[in-house]
Amino acid sequence: MKKLNIVLSGLLVASVGFAGENLMMKAKNAGLKPIPQSKLKLLKLVDDPANPMTDAKIELGKKLYFDPRLSKSGIISCNTCHNLGLGGVDGISAAIGHKWTANPHHLNSPTVYNSVLNSAQFWDGRAAHLEDQAQGPMQAAPEMASPAKSVANKVKSIPKYVNEFKKAYGENVKITFKLIADTIGVFERTLITPSRYDDFLNGHPNALTKTEKEGLNLFIDKGCASCHNNIGVGGTMQPFEVANKYKFENVGDFKGNKNGMVKTPTLRNIEETAPYFHNGMVWSLKEAVKDMGSIQLGLKINDEEAGKIATFLKALTGKKPNITYPQLPASTSKTQKPDMN
Repeated sequence: MKKLNIVLSGLLVASVGFAGENLMMKAKNAGLKPIPQSKLKLLKLVDDPANPMTDAKIELGKKLYFDPRLSKSGIISCNTCHNLGLGGVDGISAAIGHKWTANPHHLNSPTVYNSVLNSAQFWDGRAAHLEDQAQGPMQAAPEMASPAKSVANKVKSIPKYVNEFKKAYGENVKITFKLIADTIGVFERTLITPSRYDDFLNGHPNALTKTEKEGLNLFIDKGCASCHNNIGVGGTMQPFEVANKYKFENVGDFKGNKNGMVKTPTLRNIEETAPYFHNGMVWSLKEAVKDMGSIQLGLKINDEEAGKIATFLKALTGKKPNITYPQLPASTSKTQKPDMN
């Protein structure tokens, strides 16, 4: 009997492994791809050959990302709306910026984690790269409200920043607003969060639980992977309200780009990035799954199915890079003073 139990156990493990391998193949055929395990392949995926990553650039970019002096008020940094301790978001429906101004279009702050994997940046996809995106919020009146020239002058007024730019880019570097944004982008390119989902697609069938695998299978069968695909599990421009209207469509005036296309948000770390949708009006992940089934696919996803899909989506919560809050260099008498007006 003991021998029989051992044989049966072995068959069960083999069966689970085979099922897992079939699901891996199904996922890949549906357009889902893992974050590479190889550091070299990952670097090739996220690096920008026009401004290659170096330790000096990354460290400088991190300081600039956390520095509130880049805003007009001196109290808002990139990390304010894209908080690295809160899944890369601010946890509120509409972003709050200069003079306590809510985003005029009632737009929710997307996560900065894994944003390098997006094919487009901003909800309307108007920026192709992280570096282009970084320029927008610093200058936008409802956000950081700091003109490009002002940002550059502040940085150049701080000798330690000047020295760090020389260390990162060479003695003859010209510190411009674009280079500041580019350097922030270099840091943001490091914010990759591999998860158990990636382990599964990279050939480890036991990385996901039975319920998570069932959720992944439903995710594919229901058609979710038609928009939430590739390495980013989202990040491409897609039509919105394909089958039905979004119940909160009138909150804010955002209707997508000129063609009505909206950036599909990444589902990586989705359990940490509520509230959901472009205007941040849905707080429950399970509810968001059911709403997307109706809005995009014309399907009624029941409670049990939505629960399993949500369980799978939580397996996309990844390991964050270890980021120490930087000590920022001191201002000088030449540094522009904070302006709350």
